[in-house]
Amino acid sequence: MSVVTRFAPSPTGMLHLGGARTALFNWLYARHHGGTFRLRLEDTDRKRSTPEAIAAIIDGLTWLGLDWDGEIVRQSERRQRHADVAQGLLAAGGAYRCYCTPEELEAMRAEARAAGRAALYDGRWRDRDPAEAPPGIDPVIRFRAPQEGQTNISDLVQRDVKIDNTTLDDMVLLRADGTPTYMLSVVVDDHDMGITHAIRGDDHLTNAFRQTQLFHALGWEPPAYAHIPLIHGPDGAKLSKRHGAVAVGAYAELGILPVAMRNALLRLGWSHGDDEIIGTDEAIAWFDLDAANRGAARFDMEKLQSLNGHYIRESADSELLADAEQRLAARHPAAATDEGRRRIATLLPEAKARAKTLVELADKLAFLVCDRPLEMTPKAARLLGDEGSEARSRLSRLKAALQDESAWDEAELESAVRAFATDEDIGLGAIAQPLRAALTGAHASPGIFAVMAALGREETLARLLVYTPQSRVVMTTKTG
Repeated sequence: MSVVTRFAPSPTGMLHLGGARTALFNWLYARHHGGTFRLRLEDTDRKRSTPEAIAAIIDGLTWLGLDWDGEIVRQSERRQRHADVAQGLLAAGGAYRCYCTPEELEAMRAEARAAGRAALYDGRWRDRDPAEAPPGIDPVIRFRAPQEGQTNISDLVQRDVKIDNTTLDDMVLLRADGTPTYMLSVVVDDHDMGITHAIRGDDHLTNAFRQTQLFHALGWEPPAYAHIPLIHGPDGAKLSKRHGAVAVGAYAELGILPVAMRNALLRLGWSHGDDEIIGTDEAIAWFDLDAANRGAARFDMEKLQSLNGHYIRESADSELLADAEQRLAARHPAAATDEGRRRIATLLPEAKARAKTLVELADKLAFLVCDRPLEMTPKAARLLGDEGSEARSRLSRLKAALQDESAWDEAELESAVRAFATDEDIGLGAIAQPLRAALTGAHASPGIFAVMAALGREETLARLLVYTPQSRVVMTTKTG
């Protein structure tokens, strides 16, 4: 049997972490078994399904690198097929027309709640003659569900699960306006698409019982189900906006790499020994459902950032350079110039060693393309002191010493600054720290000699010019 999985989101909102993990698990299972991964948009809710949500789902999957096979299936375009199946089941006696009014249904539910029972449909039209139907009522078509025994599922994650059929009512297949319901559409589409494995969140487990009943009534084989636990936040509560970003697109904006997100999502409910860092090729080779956990997974933003830092360090500089340039150019036009790109490329290898996100990486390189005068952090401002301070005087003398420096590379610059410190009878830190503040606007940065080499002679001396006695440029101090 060739494996066919599917990701079937309802396009009523953004692609959230839970949906992204479901897509990943289906994609990995198909790729591991040399099968097919399909994408189906369950857009039967025409009022809530939006083009923006559809675009967000497709963009999110594309960003994650989860490529699907074949054309995208849109449930809304298959309504006639769904309705025909319901009509066929009606003709075969597996479904019936129900003429209950909305008022009757509400009264039925209220009575059940008052009696402490589940608010289920009581089957009052199950065996009645349609000739008794009141005038002017368009009927729905309900499934004639089994009323005795149990429905059993051999779930690939939850193991053997069952439910008493008395706890399920006769669900609606076709609404009064003739439109199919979600339950019917899913069963018909899974059958027609040849889905062999349906991997999804365990909030769909009750749906699986209903869908299994409908599959059997139609004489079709249901897919193998695998219901994975939901994702919780670090505090153990169901993941929500209060835990931070829940839409996949937000993590791209936060500077998370797709490979890091795939790794993090994979570890939410699945494991391979003690391995934490699992690349895509390894994930495809190792993934199977027998290693899926039955307990809820906890999403940890710090762990995601740690993974992301690992993959940033493993990434080729050329892959990171374009992203850094794009992020910086939005704030600093100089990043898009040849000189700006040269500076960024020069320091990127050192900056990426300490960055956990692409945003952080860009921020670490931003000083290279900032306009003068630089905006100072409070610590940097304290290192420089007020106008006339000894630190500023030393910087002025250092500028004069560097003015005629013939070579402008790290080694020569380090030699020149160390010689200056010796001549001044001070330790290297006494000049290196204010020098860093003057050139970067911060108290921490990549190696100061690498910074000087990256900025180049002209820009380094121009930034030091601010601190010469004749300069009256006012520095801006950042306070927040």
